[in-house]
Amino acid sequence: MEDKVREVLLAQQENDEDRILNLSLRPERLTDFVGQPELAENLTVAIRAAQKRAEPLEHLLLSGPQGLGKTTLAHIIANEMGTKFTATSGPAIERAGDLIGILTNLGEGDVLFIDEIHRLSKVVEEFLYPAMEQFQIDFVIDKGPYAKTIKFNLKRFTLIGATTRSGFLTAPLRARFGLAYHLNFYELADLVRILQRSAGLLSVRLDAAGAQEIARRSRGTPRVANRLLRRVRDYAEVKHDGAVTAEVASAALDAQGIDRLGLDPVDRRVLKVILDQYAGGPVGIEALAATLNEEPDTLVDVVEPYLLKAGLLRRTPRGREASRQAAEHLGLAPKTLL
Repeated sequence: MEDKVREVLLAQQENDEDRILNLSLRPERLTDFVGQPELAENLTVAIRAAQKRAEPLEHLLLSGPQGLGKTTLAHIIANEMGTKFTATSGPAIERAGDLIGILTNLGEGDVLFIDEIHRLSKVVEEFLYPAMEQFQIDFVIDKGPYAKTIKFNLKRFTLIGATTRSGFLTAPLRARFGLAYHLNFYELADLVRILQRSAGLLSVRLDAAGAQEIARRSRGTPRVANRLLRRVRDYAEVKHDGAVTAEVASAALDAQGIDRLGLDPVDRRVLKVILDQYAGGPVGIEALAATLNEEPDTLVDVVEPYLLKAGLLRRTPRGREASRQAAEHLGLAPKTLL
């Protein structure tokens, strides 16, 4: 049920065409990666050091909200190291046996990327420990008195885990990553650079003001910026001469329901419920999810990160509260508001 709700909420953000185009826009080298300067510099040092020693890169954990570049960085690392890239996700690995085929097919220095690694089952997670530490796996054949444990040696590989909920990772799993970095929302200037690069690859005539307007509404997220650029491109080609100016971008995004702060209809609905029905809060996430008829995890993973970053929402020990800025933005006046 949770996956279905998440899929519905994200449908407008990334369809099949978007995913294909995202691949074409993805940078292949760290020198082409825009934003996250400290992370990029630290990764460059780690990769160069590993190459000098002719060793695989240490296992790496990337955390942060969706769309900030965790998967892109994993691809870049494989390209920089000159090794094969294999991707899977935590929910896709239901049994320890599902990992055996993946791990035994990895070559020396290959990159295994596990998205949503916090959703690995406990059994699968514990099966992964010796693979990460000793590059060995133990599997049992037969049953009862005839059961035997066989050790299988693996090639030295690099595991890259990505998570939007780093607090859900167990301490033993977290401790097995030699490198751990958190990705933050992007600055406006970095989003403008990303949009200009993407516009060049897509042959879109995008001026500086148009890039600024799209970047302002991109929620600090490159994936959102690229998606909005494609929607604005379509609007410009149909309604205008194809050039994307600030006026064209503003009209196109207004038509998409994306307001000047980058809020979509789902964001505004969440804030409106807190302001109208709960007098600005506080309200527990379970109660809020029930009112909205959504899953709590969907609100936490998809909706809340940007609202918190934009100062429109607060998390308190008593629950969620909407800020005065949110009330002013929506033109609402709750009974009480901190």
